Amino acid sequence: MRLSLIIGAIALLLAAPVRAQVVLSVSSWLGPSHPLSRTQSRWCDEVAKATARRVTCRSMPRPVSDPTATFDAVRDGLADVSYSVHGYTPGRFQFTQMVELPFGGDSAEAMSVAYQRVFQRHLAALGEHQGLKVLAVFVHGPGMVFNTRLPIRQLSDMQDLKFRVGGGIVSEIGKALGLNVTVRPATETYDLLASGRFDGVFLPAETIDSFRLEKLVRHRTAVPGGLYNTSFALVMNEATWRRIAPADQAAIDAMSGEITARAFGRSFDAADRRALAFMQANGVQVSQATRAFLEVLHARTVPVEQRWVRDAKARGLANADAVLREYRAEVARLK
Repeated sequence: MRLSLIIGAIALLLAAPVRAQVVLSVSSWLGPSHPLSRTQSRWCDEVAKATARRVTCRSMPRPVSDPTATFDAVRDGLADVSYSVHGYTPGRFQFTQMVELPFGGDSAEAMSVAYQRVFQRHLAALGEHQGLKVLAVFVHGPGMVFNTRLPIRQLSDMQDLKFRVGGGIVSEIGKALGLNVTVRPATETYDLLASGRFDGVFLPAETIDSFRLEKLVRHRTAVPGGLYNTSFALVMNEATWRRIAPADQAAIDAMSGEITARAFGRSFDAADRRALAFMQANGVQVSQATRAFLEVLHARTVPVEQRWVRDAKARGLANADAVLREYRAEVARLK
C-alpha cells in the first residue's frame, strides 16, 4: 500500500507542469546613471529578491528602440520590460494626460504616488495599454522653462524663441501660449540646443545634469507647481507576464504599483535637488514667475484642462472632472 502511494505521488509530481525560471530582457533608452535607469535596475533587484530568483532581469546591451517606439517594442516582445513617456506617441494615450496638466505639484514623489492610486482606481481598466502589463505609472518633477538666450519674466519674452517639448499636454500648453514648439525626445536635447536649431526646452531640473546641458542653458524660469508634467509607465510584455507563476506574479505586484511609483518619484526629486545646486554652481540664471505672469499662464491654459476633460469623457471616462479633482486632492494630502 505504501509503495503504491509513493508511486502515485511521484506520478503526480511528474505530471504537474514545471515552470522554468523567467529571465526578463530589460531595455533602457537612457544611460545607467539616469534616475529612470537606476530605479528600473532597483526594481529588477527587488523582483529577484521577492521571487527567490525565479524571476530575474537581464539588461540589454543597447536600447531595444528609440524612446518613441518603446511601448510598441515591449508590446511586440522585442523586450520584456522597459519604461517610456506616454506623450511620445501622440493621440494614443488620453487618460494619462491628466497628470501632465499645469501646476500639478512640486514633488515628483507625491504626484507619482497620487497618480498610481488614481490610475489603479479609475484608469487601469480603460484599456489604453493593450498588450502591456502596467507595473507602475509616475511623473518627473515640476516642468520648467530653460533657454539659451534671455531671462523670461513675461509671456512676450518667449514669443521669438523655438522650444523643444516632449509631447502630450505640454505640446498643447505651448500652443495655448502661442509659442513655437516642436515635439522631440529628451535624448535629442543636447544636439538641438548645441546646433542652435532650438533656443529652449521645457524640462524638469534633473535633465540639465543628466543630459549635460549646463554649458548650453543660461536661463531657467521656475513656475510654482510646474508649468507641465510628463506621464511615464514601467511596463512588461503581457505574454511574458503570463509565463510567470501566479505566486511570483503576486510577489511582483506587491512590490510594484505604489511602491515602485514612489521609488521613481523619489529618485526624480533627489535628482532635481542635485541639478538645482549644479545649475547654481554653473551660473544658470533663475527667474521666478511673477504673480502677473502666473495669472497669464493660468488664463491661457484653462482651455487645455477643459479640453482634456471633454476628450476623456468622450473616450470613456465619464467622471473625468471628478477624477482630476481626486488626483489633485491626493497630491495635496501627500505633499
